[in-house]
This record gives sequence, structure tokens and C-alpha cells, in this order.
Amino acid sequence: MALSMRDEPGTQREYETVFILRPETNQDGIQSVNTRVRGVIDGMGGKLLKLDNWGKRKLAYEIKKQLKGIYLYWQYLGTSGVVEEIERNLRMLDSVIRYYTVKVDEDVDPNARPSAVDEETFNKAATTVPDEEELATGAARPAWAADEDEDIDEEFLAPVEEEAAVVVPPTKPEA
Repeated sequence: MALSMRDEPGTQREYETVFILRPETNQDGIQSVNTRVRGVIDGMGGKLLKLDNWGKRKLAYEIKKQLKGIYLYWQYLGTSGVVEEIERNLRMLDSVIRYYTVKVDEDVDPNARPSAVDEETFNKAATTVPDEEELATGAARPAWAADEDEDIDEEFLAPVEEEAAVVVPPTKPEA
């Protein structure tokens, strides 16, 4: 565990890392990357604060011949060398097409920051909901419609035909 002379004893730095995976990465692939990153954080004495899967989104520009990507957000505490080790591991994975880390704060007491990540949250972060395009074209159903027990009104899911708008001329105010 590398300590910097700038850090107060017993404190860590807070970081946020966002990384983008290839859009065809399956749930097992996402789980594998997440397990690897968590292993680096735990192995270097860090603490995972928050983990979130932002889903499959359209990229602002093409990256490694990809137009979409699966975004994962990590918030964690660690010492000065943890970011370098996480990014070294992300570089070795073919499914990762981009990553970015920001130092949010320094001299953070790890005991004062609760972790919002349990096993259920960690496993849930490996599932990605369909992107907007798949939902709009009907290639995928919304997550709330996935329950087979519920009766789904097919008319509700059908595209709505727009009705012609009725234009009402403004009336003159009475004096």
C-alpha cells in the first residue's frame, strides 16, 4: 500500500471512475470486470462507496469503432496508488473501450464514509437495461413489463397515433 507524504495519517483519497464497456458485453463480462476492479480496491486497502450501471448509451463520438457503450460508475476511497492499478487492469481488458478517473477529495476518514454497496447491489450492477433505441423500436421491452405474472395491456404498449391539434383563437378580454 503506497502512502503519499501529502496525505494525513489514517486517511484516504476519494475517487470517481467511469469506464465504458463494449455494447455487446454480456452480464458475465460485466461481472468479471466489476469483480476485477473490486479486487484491486480491496487488495490495496480501499473502500468501495458506490457502484452504478448507467446502462447502454450512445457515445458522443466513435471510440474503437463503437457507437454505443455500457457505462459503469465507481466511487471509492483509496491510497495514492490505487488509481494507477485500476487503470492498469482496465487497459488489459478488451471489453473496456474508455475510462476516466477524477480525484474528488483527499484526507477522507474511511470510517466516516459508509459503503452503499452490498452483494445484491454489486450483482445488480452487472445487469444492463435495454437502451433507448431498442425500447423505441420495440426490440426490447421495458424492465417494468418483464414480469410475466402481470397482465400487460398491449394497447398501452402500442405506438400512439397523434391526433390533430385543435387551435382555439384567443378571446378578447371583456372590459
